[in-house]
Amino acid sequence: MGNVMAYSGLTTKIRAMQAKLLTQADYETISGFTDVVQVVEFLKTKPAYAVYMDQLELAHLHRGDIEKMLYQSLYNDYTRIFRFAGIDQKKFLKIYWKKYEVSVINYCLRIVFNHYDKPYDLDYKKEFFDKYSKLSIDKLITSTNIDELVDNLRGSEYYEALKPIRDSGAATLFDYDQALELYYFTNYWRRGRKVFSGKSRERFSRDVGIKMDLMNIQWVYRAKQYYRMLPAEIYALTLPYHFHLSTEEFKAIVEAPNVEEMKKQIENTYYGTHVHMKEGQSIEKGIKDILRDLYISDRQKDPYSDATMHAFLFLKEQEIDKLTTALECIRYGLTRQEILTYLGGESK
Repeated sequence: MGNVMAYSGLTTKIRAMQAKLLTQADYETISGFTDVVQVVEFLKTKPAYAVYMDQLELAHLHRGDIEKMLYQSLYNDYTRIFRFAGIDQKKFLKIYWKKYEVSVINYCLRIVFNHYDKPYDLDYKKEFFDKYSKLSIDKLITSTNIDELVDNLRGSEYYEALKPIRDSGAATLFDYDQALELYYFTNYWRRGRKVFSGKSRERFSRDVGIKMDLMNIQWVYRAKQYYRMLPAEIYALTLPYHFHLSTEEFKAIVEAPNVEEMKKQIENTYYGTHVHMKEGQSIEKGIKDILRDLYISDRQKDPYSDATMHAFLFLKEQEIDKLTTALECIRYGLTRQEILTYLGGESK
């Protein structure tokens, strides 16, 4: 009863926010648009986005401007959840926020590696980072090269994670990305388990364990598909945790001679039998579907718990990703069916 009471107010708030998530019918409508102005006008009719879309000047509209407003909606939803959260829930949300910090650092890494002329556009994040983060947006945007960027992270937990990469003298953007992801997931796992207890701790451990399995699978796939990396190199880049994957199964996946053989090895694991990846489906799409089903199932089984919070944050972030993808597809003139293929299923 105590746990139900602790989450009742927050669950009620999240349910109201959840009702504003887009539906499959909304995505089907968006997929038929031929320019981004139509998307903006459509989102003006949606409660979760209307106030942000109204701020845009349609005469000077850029896709990046729309994306900023989408993330404003995400950060404001996070703020609403944080406001209604209890002490332990706030502890978790502070840990969760670190994924947004990693995203900003990744953005800054791309700026310094690619030497953009007009590099930083982070003002729209500043209000939220000043409130929830120890990272200084003002300091990060002064970085003109990788040395300065890493030095500007001094005093944060990310400095110790990236300094050895920088000091190696020959690191690529991929090396930095991987170091950040490894650091984030390892600490998310360790810190999150300390926040929860009982059934919530079991659920968190299972959900994150599955996610880490899936992230490892995705990283192995990318290493083979895009970088032609050898098994010894791949092992060094994966998380040292397995949940539903045995050591032998993971070894077979990593040491598969090619991507097709890797997929066959996946079919022999929990993720190929219990949670089937559809025929012809990309690994990335399969992973998103598995996680979506997992979070929704958790929410349905235990609605007055942290499961509702986890599910909403995941679905909201997926919604932002889908809308960003739709804008990109429309920009390149893809057909309605092609856009729908990229967007996949509904949010809620």
